[in-house]
Amino acid sequence: MKRIVIIGGVAALAITSATLLAQRRTFEKFTVEGQPIDKRAPELDTDHPVFPGQTRAPYHKTVDVAVTTIAEGLDVPWAVEQLPSGRFLITEKAGRLRVINKDGSSFHTITAGMPPVYFRGQAGLLDVALDRNFATNHRIFFVYLRIVDDATCAHAVDSATLNEEAGTISNVTTIFQATPFTNRAVSQSGARIAIDPKDGNLFVSIGDRSTGDPLPLQAQDKATYLGKVIHITPEGKPAPGNPSIGSLPAAWTLGHRTPQGLAFAPDGRLWETEHGPRGGDELNLIEKGKNYGWPVIVHGINYPGTKIGEAIVEKPGLEQPRYYWDPIIAPSALVFYEGSLFPQWKNSALVGALSGQAIFRLEIGKDDKVVNEEPILMDLNARIRDVRVFQDGAVYVLTEGAGGKLLKVTPKS
Repeated sequence: MKRIVIIGGVAALAITSATLLAQRRTFEKFTVEGQPIDKRAPELDTDHPVFPGQTRAPYHKTVDVAVTTIAEGLDVPWAVEQLPSGRFLITEKAGRLRVINKDGSSFHTITAGMPPVYFRGQAGLLDVALDRNFATNHRIFFVYLRIVDDATCAHAVDSATLNEEAGTISNVTTIFQATPFTNRAVSQSGARIAIDPKDGNLFVSIGDRSTGDPLPLQAQDKATYLGKVIHITPEGKPAPGNPSIGSLPAAWTLGHRTPQGLAFAPDGRLWETEHGPRGGDELNLIEKGKNYGWPVIVHGINYPGTKIGEAIVEKPGLEQPRYYWDPIIAPSALVFYEGSLFPQWKNSALVGALSGQAIFRLEIGKDDKVVNEEPILMDLNARIRDVRVFQDGAVYVLTEGAGGKLLKVTPKS
């Protein structure tokens, strides 16, 4: 059943020059078995894969899907989780948590007790995750851009206790805060939380918030958490076993641009997706202490068309993406399919795409290489903000924008 979610007020979205430039490169997806889906010329004229299969994997068709609208009229949603009751917990970028019934009807809107969220451009309330012991402690975590003062805002991770039935949160505590930065730097602020299933500690990806030409090296700076993946306990302490990265005891990896997907694979390893500039979107295997290169190496160019740094795609000591897109798809969320509804998707990662307006299914084979690629939901013509797989094995999708939707994807009968 489809229900209308009634929301007071629709937040205006700032359209950046980066978004406009990305939209000019029309992405016509070619679905010819065994051939790449993208025939656009690379943005970086000297771009090349470092190893075979690093980009433009062959298309492979698996199964047709059916799409059901659960809820619509969401106000710039960013992330969705499913509660044990079957209800959905959704973040809206302006700083609201929404609890939605299983049938899509609105249950609660939570604003009281929320911290001061800075909402502009890519900044706002972003990801939400449930504590590993949520069934007993009702604890949630969320990451957002926090107003520090009139001049600065910062990435912050908060914990809170959710009273689902009452529609309230309590015990709201900021457990981690990255380096404050000017409010004007609201691009490249994407962040995502992944809870380690083994010990309940948090991995959180943090954007580097850099703009300009030449680009500042915040992601390479070992004195700031910008452009890093952090690893903390539920209390916000540096997790045991963290590597030594400069003066950053909570840092796990460095050299990231705009990491908007972060997820554990079935084998327990952590993967990430991040936006490149014009070209160079990445799928990365995240490993302790490694440097992922931004902006020293990149498969893309600056938005105005200028080269980035030395315009090199590889350098000793810097990690290569396991897969990349040039031109971009603007990857958002990442999830590995472990359900039973789509047996054809075993060993596949599902990557949401904003400018790519699809879910990209990537089958990952030996040596962690992508062996085929399949765009799904192309006919929706919608920017995909979040992708999750919940207990029933269906794929749940949030579309972006002032009229965002929560969709359920199942095999087509």
